[in-house]
Amino acid sequence: MSTFQFPPILKSGDKVTIISPAGKIDKNFLNGAKKTIESWGLKVAFSKHAAGENGRFSGSTKQRIADLQSAMDDEETKAILCSRGGYGAIHLIDQISFTKFLEHPKWLLGYSDITLLHGLFQQKGFASIHSLMARHLTVEPSDDPCSMHLKNILFGELPVYKSPKHTRNIKGKAEGVLRGGNLSVLYGMRGTPFDIPAEGTILFLEDIGERPYHIDRMMHNLKLGGILEKISGLIIGQFTEYDEDPSMGKEVYEMIADLVKPYGYPVCFDFPVGHIANNVPLICGGEVELIVEDNGAELIFK
Repeated sequence: MSTFQFPPILKSGDKVTIISPAGKIDKNFLNGAKKTIESWGLKVAFSKHAAGENGRFSGSTKQRIADLQSAMDDEETKAILCSRGGYGAIHLIDQISFTKFLEHPKWLLGYSDITLLHGLFQQKGFASIHSLMARHLTVEPSDDPCSMHLKNILFGELPVYKSPKHTRNIKGKAEGVLRGGNLSVLYGMRGTPFDIPAEGTILFLEDIGERPYHIDRMMHNLKLGGILEKISGLIIGQFTEYDEDPSMGKEVYEMIADLVKPYGYPVCFDFPVGHIANNVPLICGGEVELIVEDNGAELIFK
């Protein structure tokens, strides 16, 4: 059973604060996200440096820390949407206080580089949502299914996701606590206090722009580090913006399937999570059941 604390569900009129804890972002995406979230009956505020620019970042490390800390400390804020990933969250995670947050927990939303902040929140005992961000909320239609799933989760409705059958799937059923995110970011957290706790975990992974040999290296790191043998189930999401490498002898999904086959737990391939439009929100720290059968896979939040 999950021991993570779920922040309170939102209600009409609640406040969502949008921050940019990593890369800089086009203001149009901030305004588009604001419009969409307000259409859900919520109020939206921007952090001081949400639209800022400091090289590749939205602000200096000090400014980005201040924005995240302010949003976490704000009693009125019920959810914090990270506007985008990019790179930069690594500068923040050892500088954040949870003293006031403990009195007024709130949801953290985002993915990609924001995997680092999910790791921080889980290390402190709080569930968070691996979710779409500002660009998605701007460019996708108002009735976009992933956006609607995020809205429903925030308002207290737990999702059930189905994924089509895949030739690499490994059948089985497992229950556990859902953890994961961007493989490269998780790889960078190995050996730190924010590392993946393997026992009882249903692990989900996605990535973008990584060469097959590096994906193979990172997966072997999880194997040699004892992660893959201890988890209860594995969800492989989308690996995008790369070319298969014939010199490896195997395609990426095949490499992963062969690596985890000996463990016997269920494995789902091609799950809709990652740097794609169909990027369903997942509750990190949520208790789930993963069912993989001949006709596909199902992920049920409890």
